[in-house]
Amino acid sequence: MKTLQDYIDKLNALNFKEMYENDFFLTWEKTDDEIEAVFTVADALRYMRENNISTKVFESGLGISLFRDNSTRTRFSFASACNLLGLEVQDLDEGKSQIAHGETVRETANMISFMADVIGIRDDMYIGKGNKYMHDVVDAVKEGHDEGILEQRPTLVNLQCDIDHPTQCMADMLHIIHAFGGVENLKGKKLAMTWAYSPSYGKPLSVPQGVIGLMTRFGMDVVLAHPEGYEVMPEVEEVAKANAAKAGGSFTKTNDMAEAFKDADIVYPKSWAPFAAMEKRTKLYAEGDQAGIDALEQELLAQNAEHKDWACTEDMMKLTRDGKALYLHCLPADISGVSCETGEVDASVFDRYRTPLYKEASFKPYIIAAMIFLSKFENPQEILKKLEERGTKRVFG
Repeated sequence: MKTLQDYIDKLNALNFKEMYENDFFLTWEKTDDEIEAVFTVADALRYMRENNISTKVFESGLGISLFRDNSTRTRFSFASACNLLGLEVQDLDEGKSQIAHGETVRETANMISFMADVIGIRDDMYIGKGNKYMHDVVDAVKEGHDEGILEQRPTLVNLQCDIDHPTQCMADMLHIIHAFGGVENLKGKKLAMTWAYSPSYGKPLSVPQGVIGLMTRFGMDVVLAHPEGYEVMPEVEEVAKANAAKAGGSFTKTNDMAEAFKDADIVYPKSWAPFAAMEKRTKLYAEGDQAGIDALEQELLAQNAEHKDWACTEDMMKLTRDGKALYLHCLPADISGVSCETGEVDASVFDRYRTPLYKEASFKPYIIAAMIFLSKFENPQEILKKLEERGTKRVFG
């Protein structure tokens, strides 16, 4: 049985000092030790909650959430993470703010941050826009803090952008680590990140990109599979190649889903829109060309329909290692015969993995809380120990 001290000892062996008073944009901008620190603090916070130890490190303060795309898991995970640490969440509804009247990013960022300790943003719809917007917000609050407007500089957590979905992919990775009994057991394992058919259009690239940008750091053999024409950002593929070379694993690509599933230990079948199409859509939106957007949507739906055989079926799962690969999905999945006529995964496969899928999702609040924790405290080991010594119960009784 692990104790809190075990997590503290692990943190003592890691170098993550640059995370203090810093932000979380992309996983590949963080060192191996910094990624490991997030996992360790996430596990420590989960341990404390499961053992009825309060982890409230703030007596007041706000966590500001801004979602420019629909969300269930990430929205509630951010709220849960903030609450776990003692922050109250305030959602920024752009339609009810002065942003609709032309308020600048600089002004908005400062006006929402007077008592904010963290800002979580999801902006994944348009190529070249989401991650840039997050950086603009950070630049604005840094300036506000330097000029004495803000008493504290809020931490920014990327809740999904056009490039990466770090909170999702790190939750996925922590789930994998637990499922296989530790990072040391992952070397040589095969992970298939594959495109899968969806009857909808325009799913972001950030999950497959986040997966290949993170999972290649653990010595695994990562395969990216998709039909021709469904490429992801080439710069992220370069990140994956460099990671694999450094970690002693591999990164390969194929246009054959069965090849990717063959002897895989982990499979992640998920639909996404082609990078070139997402670039085109971004340009059409910028030009206000609704007719062009509508035409592109019909074109892409027709393109998707040519690849209905790209699905996580029972037969496809039989190709995996002993027919028992760990099935991952960021949810909600397009389930054939349930949420749609034909989709990403057979209902029987999804139902068999429903419990581990929900466990996978349960890591996200702790990952987000860990990102905030490491940014706010220079010595998180000391804070964790003080929380344990204080011994305040989360649930009174």
